Amino acid sequence: MPVPAAAETCDVVIVGAGPVGLTLANILGAQGVRTVILEERDALIDYPRGVGLDDESMRAFQSIGLIDAVLPHTVPNQILRFTDSNRKLLVEMAPPDARFGWPKRNGFVQPLVDAELCRGLDRFDQVGVRWGTRMSAATQDADGVTVTLEDGSVLRAAYLVGCDGGRSTTRHLMDVSFEGTTSATRWLVIDIANDPLGHPNSEVGADPDRPYASISIAHGIRRFEFMIHADETDEQASDPAFVAELLSTFVPYPDRADIIRHRLYTHHSRIAGSFRTGRLLLAGDAAHLMPVWQGQGYNSGIRDAFNLGWKLAAVVNGRAGDRLLDSYDVERRKHARAMIDLSTMVGRVISPTNRTVARLRDGLIRAAAILPALRRYVLEMRFKPMPRYDQGAVVHNSNPPAPDSAVGTLFIQPTVDTRTATGVRLDDILGSGFAVLCWNNNPRSILGPQEFARWNAAGAVFIELRPNTQLRWNADDAVTDDDVIIVGDRTGAVKAFFDSRAESVLFLRPDRCIAAACIAQLAPELSARLANTLALVDGAEGGDSNAAPTRPVRHVAQPAAEPAGPVG
Repeated sequence: MPVPAAAETCDVVIVGAGPVGLTLANILGAQGVRTVILEERDALIDYPRGVGLDDESMRAFQSIGLIDAVLPHTVPNQILRFTDSNRKLLVEMAPPDARFGWPKRNGFVQPLVDAELCRGLDRFDQVGVRWGTRMSAATQDADGVTVTLEDGSVLRAAYLVGCDGGRSTTRHLMDVSFEGTTSATRWLVIDIANDPLGHPNSEVGADPDRPYASISIAHGIRRFEFMIHADETDEQASDPAFVAELLSTFVPYPDRADIIRHRLYTHHSRIAGSFRTGRLLLAGDAAHLMPVWQGQGYNSGIRDAFNLGWKLAAVVNGRAGDRLLDSYDVERRKHARAMIDLSTMVGRVISPTNRTVARLRDGLIRAAAILPALRRYVLEMRFKPMPRYDQGAVVHNSNPPAPDSAVGTLFIQPTVDTRTATGVRLDDILGSGFAVLCWNNNPRSILGPQEFARWNAAGAVFIELRPNTQLRWNADDAVTDDDVIIVGDRTGAVKAFFDSRAESVLFLRPDRCIAAACIAQLAPELSARLANTLALVDGAEGGDSNAAPTRPVRHVAQPAAEPAGPVG
């Protein structure tokens, strides 16, 4: 298909300016990728939807340099309590672990965090948002994607990513399935400003009369969610008197509640048949939908962006071949499916409206809680599936991978010291690219000149990890190596990690996943195998896309939103 001569060129078109599209655009912008976001709305959605951020999303926001802007809109270490029909505790989730550098549970105000993600794009001249713009068609060929807009104008890009929600136009254009189920049960969500309760934590009530949730977000916002029974109509559920009656169980004066909005919704458990068709890709709700009970819809979308962003940038910039993008579906599908299944299962546990079934459930939960190991399993959220890639952009040392292998998992983020700074989060030293970490060895010496040069060209950061006692020690004949950063194990967490396994050399991807690991002597061979798996281009220090820019893509400032109510 011939490309119109008037087509504007860019590297990547993102459809949808929600949190996934905005996060992806920040990742691409930081790597110099010319990116256009198409958003059919005139402004960001200004009411809360997601209410919880996990440690992985916080780490992603840290990576794109926006964590300090996001933090003021969060409630760290948010406790979640599940209660029975008498509001007596069944189980509590209060995970103390922060191995990835951030609390596992954080309440947040989504409109304000999304606004920070949008403002982050102002840093990049080559990234633009087009508000009030709808895509009507997208046609791909061997060299790129031609995107036709509703007004008839045309964009030409190397890739298109649909971050356009559950009713994704991109997914329909890709002609892929959206397999799964939609629950017949409706829920009424009510967001209230000037929190009438005021306490910082959250409660899910497994009450057979009417299951509910009461969630503290941030900035004085509280969310209530109530199951709507089959004999209650949509019109009834939207009536202010009905809303006030529901709130009256929890709020002394429901008529005084400062309601931001209320609306009905149903839960979906669906996943796209493919996350990639050639040059068209899906992320976030366009790729998968899940019930709200584990707060993982928003977080799963951020995982998609964090996984896909560095790969897309590497391909567009000429550092890696197109086949690297095949690993996106391979890696994200299994974990997204696991999150859907967990969220669906939790919904089934808390939602029975039969009192006999509810009593049996309560008894089983309380009996299990007697066992310390099971109580810790729930309290510390050990049941939450963690990303673990057996296939994809990783190299395992055995097939099948050893059950205790760290390859394909996220590396920890402890607080460390360098020779110029103390008490630094590790990722702030690693930056946003590849990293090679060696315990007790210099990466240059271990890799050898050829492999060191390969990773240096790929923009990798080289880290020599040491006990803090050795941080400032130098051998008598040592020559200062400006390409290697000496990092001291301030808390002992790094040594504890290596104490539990044989490998001492780690290759980290930009998303902080361990791509490969080995003992020191095997590092050169493993390095070469990993470079092949990642489809790295030898000697590439970047590169141009097929369509070179004639000018930077101008960032279009977001119009002011008309709020539906106060959000803090």
